[in-house]
Parts: sequence; C-alpha cells; structure tokens
Amino acid sequence: MSLNLNVLFFGDIVGRPGREALKKVLSKNASYFDKKYDFIIANVENASHGFGLTLKNHDELISYGINCMTSGNHIWDKKDIYQYIDTSEYLIRPHNYHKSARGKGYRIFNDNILVINLLGKTFMQPVVCPFQSIEDLSKELNFEDKIVIVDYHAEATAEKISFAKYASTLGVNAVIGTHTHVQTADEKIIDNKTAYITDAGFSGAYDSVIGMDYETSLKRLITSIPERFDVAKSPLVQINAVDIAFDIEKKIPVDIKRINFVFENEKEEEEE
Repeated sequence: MSLNLNVLFFGDIVGRPGREALKKVLSKNASYFDKKYDFIIANVENASHGFGLTLKNHDELISYGINCMTSGNHIWDKKDIYQYIDTSEYLIRPHNYHKSARGKGYRIFNDNILVINLLGKTFMQPVVCPFQSIEDLSKELNFEDKIVIVDYHAEATAEKISFAKYASTLGVNAVIGTHTHVQTADEKIIDNKTAYITDAGFSGAYDSVIGMDYETSLKRLITSIPERFDVAKSPLVQINAVDIAFDIEKKIPVDIKRINFVFENEKEEEEE
C-alpha cells in the first residue's frame, strides 16, 4: 500500500495579522487541522507590512515550521532581501526573471520535493515566458523522480488554468495559483496528474481589502491618486490554505482540499 505525502500550502501571508495567524495555527498544541503535514509551503511576498519580506520575518516564519517560502513580484520590496536571498535555504523567488536575478527560482527538498515559483504574463510585469520556463526546467531537471509543485503567481484566471493544463503534460504534480488573494472554489486534479486551484487565497486580516486597510484602498480607487496601502487591523483573522495529498510511490496527487477559516485575532500591535 502506497504512503501519502501530505502537503499544506498557505496563500499569500499579509503582514503581522497573517504571521500571527500562522503562528497560532501551527503551534504544537493547536487543533485547527485534522492531520499532521509532512511539508509546509507559504507564499511570503507580502509578509512584512504587506510588501516584501524582512530577514527578521523570514526567520520568524521558519521558526513556526515553514519548510519552503515562495514569493512573487513583491519579493524585492524590502531592500534587506539582498542580505539573505542568496543564502536562505527556504526562500525561492520567481524563476522566470532574467538569469542575473539574485536568489533561486526553485529548490529541491528532502531529495524528492521540487518546488518552483513562476510569475504569470497577463497584467504582470514583463518576464521570461513562464510556459517556456517550465518546459525548459522539465528538460533540465528530472521531473519523473520528484513530486513537482509550482506556485504560479499570476493575475488572469484563464492563464492559470491554461498553464496548469500545459504543466500537467510535462510531469508537474501540482499548480497552486497565488497573487489575487481571493481563494477560488475550483480545486481539482487535472487528468489524474496535477492538483490545481486558481488561487489559494490569503492569510491575514479578515475585515480588509485583500489584507489591506479599507479606507486607503477606497481613497485610491475613488481619486486615482497613488496612496500608500497599509495592512488592515481587524479583530478577526483568516487562514486560506490548500491541503494536497500525494501518492509517494506513484508521484501523483490523490486529493486536494481548500482550507478556509476565521478566528479572533488575539494580538493587536503595531505592524513590523
């Protein structure tokens, strides 16, 4: 009988509320999940005041039990990223930046879990084509003897679905969409090969605009004048995540489930 590898993927962590929510649900005595996970991934590009990731917060998230941190276009927003992006054994940035970009776009964990980060094309900054990037990686790396998980950080739903279908033909075992911060209800397994969801959602302030303060978001939308976004303060926080089970022997997904719950935020402090 084949054993399963249970993976937990957290949608974009937004600011202190998101970090505090993760700390609570991953604590040793917590009972938020009905199983123990073998590998935990979190998208962290918004983890420090909503934009980027500081070294302090990088180390903080590792202490909670995160095994891999994916990111996106905001990973460069905190300039101390350049102090540690080349040495972190947990963090990956989108692979399809120019080859001169600092850091790594994929990592292999435990010899058999390959996590890749890619930026989408539509409504995003110009990057190397993600379809070409995943095709090139499938030739460069041996997908057949690994469980391959892609964080596809993109805006357009149709593009995410198309990418997942294409990636399934190349041996990718899971494509998890991030970036829009809104969890979608379309989780499925494509052709019995690839676990998929258009967006995993976000973890952070529940009473917010995708994790950000309502007033500043509204002002920017009404006036069209640039306004600094602030992380929302809310008495409630939410956790958006995806639970994926893989058959280790066959290296295929056997189940994918959305996780979405809300609870009281016990800590109201100034954002760092």
